[in-house]
Amino acid sequence: MRPLPISPTADGARLGARLRAARKAHGYTLEQLATAAGLTKGFLSRVERDETSLSVTSLVTLCEVISINPGSLFTAPDVELVRGDSAPAINLGGTGVSEKLMTPRGQPRVQVVHTSAEPGATGGPELYTINCEIEIVYVIKGTIDVVFADRRERLTAGDALTLRGTEPHTWENPSASRGAEVIWVLTPAPWSGSS
Repeated sequence: MRPLPISPTADGARLGARLRAARKAHGYTLEQLATAAGLTKGFLSRVERDETSLSVTSLVTLCEVISINPGSLFTAPDVELVRGDSAPAINLGGTGVSEKLMTPRGQPRVQVVHTSAEPGATGGPELYTINCEIEIVYVIKGTIDVVFADRRERLTAGDALTLRGTEPHTWENPSASRGAEVIWVLTPAPWSGSS
C-alpha cells in the first residue's frame, strides 16, 4: 500500500513553512533533522519549500524527532487583530493620558498598552510597581522621564527602557508644550484588561 501524501493544511497554510518554523524553533538544522528522521537533506529542503509532498509516516517521524504533535502543524494559527481606532480604552491611573489596550483582553502572556500623554502628563505622583516580570517602555513620539527612587531616565522618540515590573517607578512627560506617545509591553500580562 502506497503512503498518503501530505499537502497544504486545511486553512490554506503551507505545511512546509510550518514544519520549517517548528524545526528552527526546536534548534535543529536542516541536515540534523533529515539525518535523525532518515531522510535526505535535499528532500527535506523541498518539503519545507512546499515543492513536494510528505508521507504520513515521514511526517510522524519528523514530529517525533522534534518532539511536537503532528496535529499542531494542521491547526489554524492563534491570531487576533486589535485595530488602533477600535482598541478598548483603559485607565491605569495616570493623569493627562489616553490609554488603549493593544492586545486581546485575557491574553495571559503579554500585554501591550498605547499611551498618548499630554504635556505634563504623569503616571502618578507616587512610585508604583506592576505585577509582571518585565516591563518595556518604548517612546514613539516626544519625551518621557521614567522616575525611580534614586534617579530619572529621560527617553526620547526611538528609545526603549527595560525594567522589572517590581522596580518602584513612575513616569512623566516633562514637556510643557509637546505631547508624547509611548508603548508599554508587560510580560506576563498583569491584569485582564478591563477598564
